[in-house]
Amino acid sequence: ALRQIGPYLKFRLEPGIHGTLIGKPFIGDEVYIGEGTVVEPGAYIQGPAWIGRNCVVRHGAYLRGQVIVGDGCVLGNSCEFKNCLLFDGCEVPHFAYVGDSILGHKAHLGAGVICSNVRLDRREILVRHEGQTFDTGLKKFGAIVGDGCEVGCNSVLNPGSILGRGGKVMPGTIFVGILKAGGMGRSRR
Repeated sequence: ALRQIGPYLKFRLEPGIHGTLIGKPFIGDEVYIGEGTVVEPGAYIQGPAWIGRNCVVRHGAYLRGQVIVGDGCVLGNSCEFKNCLLFDGCEVPHFAYVGDSILGHKAHLGAGVICSNVRLDRREILVRHEGQTFDTGLKKFGAIVGDGCEVGCNSVLNPGSILGRGGKVMPGTIFVGILKAGGMGRSRR
């Protein structure tokens, strides 16, 4: 899905602003904003981007491109979004980075959450699960955060992290790997 966001937007995007712009946010040429969505002053939507209905794009939000946002989402102040897909009801209200990631229905990232999307050695992202290693073929892959997940403040989801539905990651956690549905992620000590 991450590889298809750009081509999908190129094929499907019909730019238009149907929501409310407060003040003078920057809106690029390849941007669609749905009805009832409010974009606050100081937001920067470079595009291509598709933003659904009844969202709030707060002051200082930075959408770098290749972003698809469902209905009823919050994209907060000092948050950066790049090559990502946010399903309906997602909340990323403040001080977060969401790069090369997918956030499920009603997923919530606390303040300061980072979806780290590049390995330090710049190699392809690997996902390890139950003793097996899967090569994603991607050099940039942040996280897949399942429906209804909660990620606590100041947590880091390392490249290739996958959180099952309803999972919770405790505040301040440095998480890597796969969290089963309904599981609790904590830093190892």
